[in-house]
Amino acid sequence: MADQLSAKDWLDQGLKTLTASGFTALKAEPLAKAMGVSRGSFYWHFADIGAFHAAILAHWRDVAAEQVIANLEAASGTANPLPRLLRGAFGNRPALESAVRTWASVDPKARAAVQAIDRRRLSYVENLFRANGLPPAVARARAQILYWAYLGYALSEQKLPRAKQAAVIDELLVIATR
Repeated sequence: MADQLSAKDWLDQGLKTLTASGFTALKAEPLAKAMGVSRGSFYWHFADIGAFHAAILAHWRDVAAEQVIANLEAASGTANPLPRLLRGAFGNRPALESAVRTWASVDPKARAAVQAIDRRRLSYVENLFRANGLPPAVARARAQILYWAYLGYALSEQKLPRAKQAAVIDELLVIATR
């Protein structure tokens, strides 16, 4: 049975569970039940729940930062990827972002993972601004402002109708690219 599921299968299920039920649901037994397998499959891939949690945080970083950046770079060619980044970031409900940040409020390892991804994302956005000719201090400030806006959005319970959300994203693009 262990060879039927990969570690990535477990990690993907872990991210879904984290999003839907929070970090306290990241346990071998309920995850195995949700996947229709025994706990033995879990322990085939992870030494213990701590190792699984560490792998979940690394997988989150890959999904929520590294893959996003790689996809932006691949799709953008010579065009500025910032508009595509903002439309993607603000066009989805970032429930996973909120779940990980809630976890980080009580767990030092999750907090360190969040801090690392914050640095990575900020650095990437700052570099986008610098590539467009902004001085380093201005690029850093604009990246921070955009990131604060994203975090406010990610943690907000308020949902906007699609048309209003699109108008807000368009306005954010105007602010960011002036």
